[in-house]
Amino acid sequence: MMIDPLTDGVLWRRVVAWFIDALLIGVVVTVLGLVLGAFGLLTLGLGLPLLGVLPVVPIAYHTLFIAGGRSATPGQGIMDLSVRQVGTLAAPDLIQAGLFTIGLWVTLAAGVVWLVATLFLPQKRAIHDLVSGLVVVRAQALTRGAAHGTMV
Repeated sequence: MMIDPLTDGVLWRRVVAWFIDALLIGVVVTVLGLVLGAFGLLTLGLGLPLLGVLPVVPIAYHTLFIAGGRSATPGQGIMDLSVRQVGTLAAPDLIQAGLFTIGLWVTLAAGVVWLVATLFLPQKRAIHDLVSGLVVVRAQALTRGAAHGTMV
């Protein structure tokens, strides 16, 4: 069995990256909640509906970072991961990043058992990876020239 330098060790890194991102999202939501709550009190309740943006924060966080310049959330970046298009290894566009993110959260909401499929799928891809046409790879392997331009 040949080891693919792009995806070797990705699975455990994804798990650690998710926990790092969950911690960062928790900090952002807490600070934003406190600021918006204080604003709501200062406006005698008129600003309280702004607290409705809090559930959007995790989706925006993942989508915008994955569609951003590094193609990775901060947690993925710390763990040397990058999210790429399967066919070309190009950075994902905003729509693909959105599908990837929504798929992730639907998978988590449906039960983590769906993530077990990752253990058996080629390149350790999750179901939301397959649906969005993306793959999570080692960022360092991309820069070392391990990627020859395509991944199938």
